[in-house]
Amino acid sequence: MFDDHHGRGRAGDGVRGNPDHPFTRGALCAKTNDFHEKVHSPERVLYPLRRAGRKGSGEFERVGWEDALGEIKDRWDGIVAEHGPTAILPYSYLGTEGILNGLNVGDAFFNKLGATITERTFCDSGSCTAYIMTLGPAAGIDPESFKYSRYIVLWASNPLSTSIHHWPFIAEAQKNGAKVVVVDPVKTRTAKQADWHVPIRPGTDAALALGMMNVIISEGLIDRDYVENYTVGYEELAERAAEYPPDLVAGITGVPADDIRKLAREYATQQPSVIRLGVAIERHPGGGQAVRALASLPALVGAWRRVGGGILQLPLWAFPIKWDGLMRPDWIRPNTRVLNQWHLGRALTGEMDLDPPIKSLMVYNSNPAVVAPEQRKVLAGLAREDLFTVVSEQFMTDTALHADLVLPAATQLEQYDMMFSWGHFYLSLNQPAIDPLGEAVPNRELFRRLAEAMGFGDDPQWQRSARRCAIDAIDWESPVMEGIDMETLERQGYARLNVGTPETYAPHAEGNFPTPSGKVELKASMAEGGNFVLPLFRQGSNEFQAGEPIDPLPHYVPRRETAETDPQRAARFPLSILSPKSHAYLNSIYGNRPRQQRLSGDQFVMINPEDAAARDIGDGEDVRVHNDRGEFDARARVTDDVAPGVVVAPMGYWRTFTRTEATVNAVNSGEYADMGRAPTFSDNLVEVARRP
Repeated sequence: MFDDHHGRGRAGDGVRGNPDHPFTRGALCAKTNDFHEKVHSPERVLYPLRRAGRKGSGEFERVGWEDALGEIKDRWDGIVAEHGPTAILPYSYLGTEGILNGLNVGDAFFNKLGATITERTFCDSGSCTAYIMTLGPAAGIDPESFKYSRYIVLWASNPLSTSIHHWPFIAEAQKNGAKVVVVDPVKTRTAKQADWHVPIRPGTDAALALGMMNVIISEGLIDRDYVENYTVGYEELAERAAEYPPDLVAGITGVPADDIRKLAREYATQQPSVIRLGVAIERHPGGGQAVRALASLPALVGAWRRVGGGILQLPLWAFPIKWDGLMRPDWIRPNTRVLNQWHLGRALTGEMDLDPPIKSLMVYNSNPAVVAPEQRKVLAGLAREDLFTVVSEQFMTDTALHADLVLPAATQLEQYDMMFSWGHFYLSLNQPAIDPLGEAVPNRELFRRLAEAMGFGDDPQWQRSARRCAIDAIDWESPVMEGIDMETLERQGYARLNVGTPETYAPHAEGNFPTPSGKVELKASMAEGGNFVLPLFRQGSNEFQAGEPIDPLPHYVPRRETAETDPQRAARFPLSILSPKSHAYLNSIYGNRPRQQRLSGDQFVMINPEDAAARDIGDGEDVRVHNDRGEFDARARVTDDVAPGVVVAPMGYWRTFTRTEATVNAVNSGEYADMGRAPTFSDNLVEVARRP
C-alpha cells in the first residue's frame, strides 16, 4: 500500500503493507519498508544520459529520448550491417519481477531483431530442472499449509532473511508442536530460531538425503502403498540408497551418523512432514542431483497424503502464464546463437571464440558488474571502448557507469504490471501509485519505443495497452483462474488461485503428478534426453536443449574445489567460501540505499575462530579475501556460526562503496553445476589474510 495524499503525485507517509492480505499480513521486509525513499531519491536516473568521459568515470550528459533512440538505431544498424544481428547481446534478469516488465520483457524485441539469445540460469534453473524431472511442474505444498505440518525441514533456506512472509506460518506450526529443522552450513537467523540446526559441509546435500533414504528404506519406514501406487523406479533407487549408509555419509557431510539416523526417523514418522528448498541448494556441481534426492523423499514416506506434507520449491508452477505470447519464440531465426549470462566476462574479453564477436550489449533488470562471476573479466569487457553499451536503470550502478547510454527506468510504484509469485498462490495486479518521475519509463514502454525506432513498432505486439498485455498474459480459462477476473484484481489488488484452501490443499494425496508417467519419477525418464535448460530460463526458446547425459537416479557429486578433488588448489586456498543472499540487499538491488547499508554494515566475511586464530585475524579487522581469480576487501566477523574451513561473504554490495572496488564475485568461478547450467557460487576456494 502506497500512501499518496495528492493523487498520482509525490508520496505522503510512505509505503505500508496491506494488513488484509492473507499471506503478507501487512508485513514488509527490511529491503522494501522504505521503498518510497528509493523512488524519490535524488540519485535516481530520471533522464537519458550519454557518456561524456571514459567508461567507468561516471561522467555523463543529459540528452533527449529522441537523440538516445536515434543513436541506438544508428549504432545497431551499423553493427548489423557489418557483423550481423547476433553481435548484439541482451542481458537481463529479475531486477523487476513482474510478468509484463520482468524476466521476458525484452525477448520479443530481441527475437525480432535477431540478436544473440541470452540464457538466464543464475537462479533456480538447476533446481527447477531437477524438480521437474522428479515431480513435473507441480506447485507443491501450499506455503500457508505449513501451519498444519508436524515436521518442517528448511533445507538451505533462510526465510527470516529471504522470505519473511512465510515465517509466521512456520512459527505457528512450531508453536503448535511441530519440530523445525534447518539443514545449512551456516547458523543463519532462521537456524537460531529452529529446534535443531544440522550443520552440513557445503555441497554434500545429496549425500545426506541419500543417507536418510538408506535409513528409511532399511528400517522399513517407507509408505509402501504410496510407493507402489504413485512412484516409478523405487527398486533402482533403493539399490542406489544402499550405497549411502550413515557411517559413510557422516564422513562426507560432517553430520554424525546418529544424527543422520535421527533426522531420517523423525522425518519419516512425524507426519505430515515437509521440506522447504532454498535456491542455495543448486549452487555446487551436484546441486541438481541433490534436488532430485530431496524431491524423492516425500513420496517414500507418504508425506503427500496429508495437508501440510510434501515439498515446496516454487509455487510459480501453479500460475497459468502464457509465456509464448510474451517471448515470441516464433520470431527466432534458425540457428540463432545462444550465450549464457554466466559467461559474460569470457564473452566480452574474447576468451570465448565468438563469430561474430559481441559488439553491443544492452543491460536491463540486472547489474552484471556486481552479480556475475569472474568479476575481473566482466569489468575488463565493460571497459572496452569498442563495445556499445546501453543500460536501462533507476540508479547509476556499477554497470551503468560503464555505459555509453543510460536510459531511465521506472520503479514498481510507477508502472502497471501483473505479478505472479515465487512464494505463494496469489496473483496480484500492480497498479501505479504515482506517475513516472522525470522521463523514466516502464520496461514495456522502453521496448515499444525501441521497436518503433528500429522500424518494426507497428506490430500489434507493441501496440497493446498495459492492461491489454496483462489480460493476454494469463490463461483465464485455466481451472485455477475460476472466479477471478480483471475487475476483481482491479478492485482488490490480488486474488488467490483456485487451488483449494490451505486447510484442504493436498493435490498429490493420490498421485496425479504432471510427469510423463503421472507419478513421482524416482528414476527420471526425462534424463534420457540429457541435460537441458527449461524454456522459462531461455530467451524465447520453447524447446528443451539436450546436453550431456545425466544419471536418472539421484547420486552425490563431489565439489570440484576441495582438498580431496584438487589438493594443489586447496593447499593455496584452503577455505570454502559461500556467498548467500543478504538480509538487506536483493542481489545488488538496494545496495546503494543508506538504510540498507546501515543494516548490512561494511562488506564482511564470517570466519570461524579456529581459522581466524591460525591467521592472526581479530574480530572487526580488515582482511583480504583472495584466490587466483581475484580478491576483495572485507571486515572479519569471527564467529562459530560458520564451521572451520568455511567462510561466508553475502553478495549484494556494490563496488562503488568498497575500498578496492571489488566484491565477492571477484573470487567466484564461471563453472556450471550438473543440471540446467546452474551457477556454482558454493564451490570456490579462497584464502583470507589480514590487511597490512
